[in-house]
Amino acid sequence: MPHYLEDLEAGQTFVTPGRTITEADVMSFAAWTNDNNQVHTDVEFASQTRYGQRIVHGMLGASLCLGLIARTGVFEGSAVALLGIDAWRFPLPTFIGDTVTCTVRILSTRLTSQGTTGIVEREVTLRNQRGEIVQQGRMDLMVLTKAAALA
Repeated sequence: MPHYLEDLEAGQTFVTPGRTITEADVMSFAAWTNDNNQVHTDVEFASQTRYGQRIVHGMLGASLCLGLIARTGVFEGSAVALLGIDAWRFPLPTFIGDTVTCTVRILSTRLTSQGTTGIVEREVTLRNQRGEIVQQGRMDLMVLTKAAALA
């Protein structure tokens, strides 16, 4: 069930289901983006790096956040536009085989001057199966008001 502007308030959190990142995910992302850096795609090369194994593309993790958030249904039907990805950080690497979940924390909400939409400032955190933060930042969103959704 979608959450409209009036349903959201600072401090609310939503946790997504988990998803395990596969080798196919990484290789497909490399092909789609043409980011074939060896730290992502070459087992032998990556085994000689500081992590000893291939790491997942940073933007694959950020993209997974968007997909995982969609799976919750919280913003399905109420989202108008993703306004930006800001202050995105990668404190730890993500590896093939990691199972990640995403937590969305509402920082603030406000009505736009149009009166039919609002801005939702969100902190998004991607964690691995050990609960370690692997990515974090802002993904602010424009959402409908209830009145606009019913119009």
